[in-house]
Amino acid sequence: MGVNTSELLGKMAGVFVPISTPFQDDEEVDYSALRFNLERYAESGVLGYLALGSNGENRSLTEEEKLKVLETIVRHKGPGQVVMAGATYDAQRDTERFLKQAADIGADFGLVLSPGYFRKQMTEEVLFRYFSILADTSPLPILIYNAPGFCGVTVSSSLACRLAAHPNIVGMKDSASSGIEEFLKFESDKFHVLAGSANFLFRAMMAGSVGGTVSLANSFPAVAVELFRCGQARDEARGVPLQERVKRINSAISGAYGVSGVKAAMNLAGFRGGIPRRPLLPLTPEQVEEMKRVLREEGLIE
Repeated sequence: MGVNTSELLGKMAGVFVPISTPFQDDEEVDYSALRFNLERYAESGVLGYLALGSNGENRSLTEEEKLKVLETIVRHKGPGQVVMAGATYDAQRDTERFLKQAADIGADFGLVLSPGYFRKQMTEEVLFRYFSILADTSPLPILIYNAPGFCGVTVSSSLACRLAAHPNIVGMKDSASSGIEEFLKFESDKFHVLAGSANFLFRAMMAGSVGGTVSLANSFPAVAVELFRCGQARDEARGVPLQERVKRINSAISGAYGVSGVKAAMNLAGFRGGIPRRPLLPLTPEQVEEMKRVLREEGLIE
């Protein structure tokens, strides 16, 4: 078991859209809207997609919907684009089953979130066993997803170090507020650390990250790609002010409203975000107007 290191870098060095799952007014999945968005993203310069992440409202989808959404993304991605399949289960057997199904559908990687329901029992040894056994059995290379804000469990630096040695664990996505730098020391040709927010994408790349999975790319992929290219070129003259601009934009979208804000921004930017699935609620008309004001000031919409 193992991966070709040059091929791995090519599949991870870039911007991934943690792609939204659009819903119609009756909250059914709008697959035609998803295909429309994929068509536009294929021409945007993004490297690929995180399917079924938090922005994809993973926990609000049935198993049948998850597989159909993933299949739609794999089938309609652009040439050369890469797909990560998000696995967010509490039972290990469910994660094992899903990773096999995702491989059969054609995903390139599995992104695995720590189980969080029994979080007090999720010791380092339990998590080490969980991720390493998954990696032993998964037909897909996997990445660790560090997102304590969603599952209540933090991947420690020592755990990441141990897991980075596994030949089928090829990286991690870090969305924690604690600082990505503690994980970037494990960056190597066979283990890559992706920024989990556009808010620190440039900083992370200057410190050694190869890219990121950022919600801003759902609505304004060109801005996210531009920031990535600044990081790739180590261009501080352009990258530092652009990073500050991105933080302002993010603050008005996901920072203020979460997934509902991401979908509203997509709608304003000409994508088909639709509405979130309850218990999440769409933005009020007043909130949409405030978002419009900020996005106009930033020159992103007319």
